[in-house]
Amino acid sequence: MPVEILGTVYERFLGKVIRLTAGHQAKIEEKPEVRKAGGVYYTPSYIVDYIVNNTVGKKIEERSPQQLAGGKDTPPFRVLDMACGSGSFLLGAYRCLLDHCLKWYTENKPDSHKKAVWKDLRRGGWRLTIEEKKRILTTHIFGVDIDPQAVEVSKLSLLLRVLEGETDQSFGRQMQLFEDRALPNLSDNLKCGNSLIGPDYFAARLDIDPEELKHINPFDWKQAFPEAMQSGGFDCVIGNPPYVRQESLGLPFKEYAQKTFASYAGTADLYAYFIEKAHLLLLESGAFGMICSNKFMRANYGKPLRSFLASRTTLDQIVDFGELPVFEKAATFPAIIITRNNKPKKQRFVYAPIKRLDFQSLEKEVKNVGMALDERSLSGDNWTLANVQEIAVFEKMKKRGTPLGQYVGGNIYRGVLTGLNEAFVIDRVTRDRLIREDKKSAEIIRPFVIGDDIRKYRVNFNKRYLIFARHGISIQNYPAIERYLSAFRDRLLPKPKDWSGTKWIGRKPGPYKWYEIQDTIDYYREFEKPKIIYPEIAKESRFAFDEEGRYSNNKAFFIPVDDKYLLGILNSRLTWAFLKRLCSVLGDPDRKGRLELRTIYLEKLPIRVADFNTPIDKARHDRMVKLVESMLTIRKQLADADSVAQTGLIQRRVDSTDAEIDNLVYELYGLTKEEIKIVEEGTKR
Repeated sequence: MPVEILGTVYERFLGKVIRLTAGHQAKIEEKPEVRKAGGVYYTPSYIVDYIVNNTVGKKIEERSPQQLAGGKDTPPFRVLDMACGSGSFLLGAYRCLLDHCLKWYTENKPDSHKKAVWKDLRRGGWRLTIEEKKRILTTHIFGVDIDPQAVEVSKLSLLLRVLEGETDQSFGRQMQLFEDRALPNLSDNLKCGNSLIGPDYFAARLDIDPEELKHINPFDWKQAFPEAMQSGGFDCVIGNPPYVRQESLGLPFKEYAQKTFASYAGTADLYAYFIEKAHLLLLESGAFGMICSNKFMRANYGKPLRSFLASRTTLDQIVDFGELPVFEKAATFPAIIITRNNKPKKQRFVYAPIKRLDFQSLEKEVKNVGMALDERSLSGDNWTLANVQEIAVFEKMKKRGTPLGQYVGGNIYRGVLTGLNEAFVIDRVTRDRLIREDKKSAEIIRPFVIGDDIRKYRVNFNKRYLIFARHGISIQNYPAIERYLSAFRDRLLPKPKDWSGTKWIGRKPGPYKWYEIQDTIDYYREFEKPKIIYPEIAKESRFAFDEEGRYSNNKAFFIPVDDKYLLGILNSRLTWAFLKRLCSVLGDPDRKGRLELRTIYLEKLPIRVADFNTPIDKARHDRMVKLVESMLTIRKQLADADSVAQTGLIQRRVDSTDAEIDNLVYELYGLTKEEIKIVEEGTKR
């Protein structure tokens, strides 16, 4: 039975429950934990195979079945999946072990291993006996899942694999030969429990609610797997930890995690703790391989986990899929992380940013796009996953620049979160009507742009407007707007979360009245100043200049400065190369990754400060300002062009001016021709 069929069983069976209503109707619904995670996502077989081959496969190379089985003084080889689900990773590991053992027996006098292999005269070739398949399964394969149904499906999956390829004739003959039960008991191998929470969760509590105990289901690793834990742990831990966002983790769990895990962060998603716990369950030099979110590599919450991995494990591979749809209909930003559980002397690992899914082999794709990196990529607050030459360029930029946050005095602001755009964001016709009904309406209506309106050096104003009913406003002074907003009153009132506990039915409760926007924008006057504005997510430089007092939505940020020198640096090729290695990257099938231009990243960008007492610095500054002013004019002309010929002519001027700005920025940071080449090749990737 193909793994994909069993994966479908998981999606259809494990992810749902049948609920009986008061009217005696049966309703099929997603389990609460599945809703919170956003669904059940079955791991594609090519991911399973890659992780298994690079962990289990490498650990068992050159070892005989007898060596893997262990002996008096050596424990057997053991593989663990801490959140096994339907068992896809355990099936992959089991298949790897079966293939390895059969190959070894076939190449090493198979006639002398009659209990392990038999010759299939009908089909030709040697095959493992059922007894040997059972022995391999019960000796080497172990799993845990919090869902008892998942444990049962995993058992079924593995037992079906024991029977795979058998016929009535071969099965009956072997049962007569060994006089044993047809299938093994897997109760010692697959267990139900919470992999992250131990019995100490309820320490010092006398009033344990039975329902809470059942829900938490604490797991005692030493009691569940005594032989493995006494021998130091497992040889391999593999899998796909559940995708549960931190918003769904209750306060009791977070308090427990804070006391238990070195990787704890208040905003960390659940997978972070699975990664740490996996390493704690590994033997020294054991192999770890999981597919999880890539966000920990750059996000603030990932700093403790990054520190844990960089200082206590040896990284082997990071295979980063970015935003590619590895899991159908799920934006999980996955990456494969493969490590060895020993303290590193020196880090040497492969980083492979995967840009497509139509490859013939993931192994070959990793070899084609992978870069060899070292510990320099893991230093500092963020991992800089770039080659040695690029890192040297970025270090040079840091030495010659001042962090943007310091350069602008910390004044980087987010746009407005209204709480209900449908009510507060209006078009030109509605704006004009409200002002006709009451001229005072104009006092609180502002021109409004969204992240997608913001382009390089230009804001495309699409005649959107914002009813800026900020906190503390007297709505009675604006009767036309009050009447208009009244139509949305029910949806503007704060309401509790829905029955799943994950989404608000109405707006979140807050210190605002029904007619006020959700945000308390104390810095609203800054919108009206000349400013540099940019979107939260972009796949190319999109810093624009606005002096029209436009407000923006919460998917855009702005810096209230009239600084065209800074604008030129921000829009340069060198800056984009730096941001690509600094910001979270959302991969894109068209090979141009989108960046999350969040303040925590932007404020670290090194800006070359001009020294006006130095003639060459002043000349460069003034030249940059002139080039940017020219660019702002040309970009406006390009938007107004009314023919193909005119558009082509102006675009050539844009490209030429862009190149001049790029060259000036290279000059500002003192880059050599070789360093410029490194930057420009890096921006193509």
